[in-house]
Amino acid sequence: MGKLFDEISPEIQSWIEKQKMFFVATAPLATNGHVNCSPKGLDSFRILSPTEVVYQDLTGSGAETIAHIQENNRITIMFCAFEGPPKIFRFYGEGQPVFPGDKKFDGLNELFPKRLGVRAYILIKVTRITDSCGYGVPLYEFKEDRNQMIAWAENKQEDGILEYQKIKNVKSIDGLKALPLNTSSKNTQR
Repeated sequence: MGKLFDEISPEIQSWIEKQKMFFVATAPLATNGHVNCSPKGLDSFRILSPTEVVYQDLTGSGAETIAHIQENNRITIMFCAFEGPPKIFRFYGEGQPVFPGDKKFDGLNELFPKRLGVRAYILIKVTRITDSCGYGVPLYEFKEDRNQMIAWAENKQEDGILEYQKIKNVKSIDGLKALPLNTSSKNTQR
């Protein structure tokens, strides 16, 4: 049976920092809307306090998470152990996108590797923390991060990324507002 935790303890934080991948789940309010679940990696997650986390949201083919949390704030982050003893942690919370130009953006940007294509930081107030066994999660050995996303952004450069965002990231697949048109990935490198 899983346990419920009041906050992200140093032990939980230590375990989280060893994981190479996490999953983000969000959903719109509409019952016919699409639930989204996305894998994330590339050293893009940070624990800010025992009840606050953030991840670096890179430009991608959709912007479902941003659209959903702007509509209803609901978000779940899940970490699974793919190496070592089985374990799963879920952080349920209230998400908020922090876009380039927002007051908090530059401070959050300093916490992560410099990258082209950062379209937002997803700041999460964690309201519920649970673990579960993870007995059914297979064992995998981490080889390395893929470099395609970084290479894609470097090939597009700032103006190409902005054009791509205008085409692919302004609305969700359900038509919800996602990335603001004036958001730019410019100045996201340190």
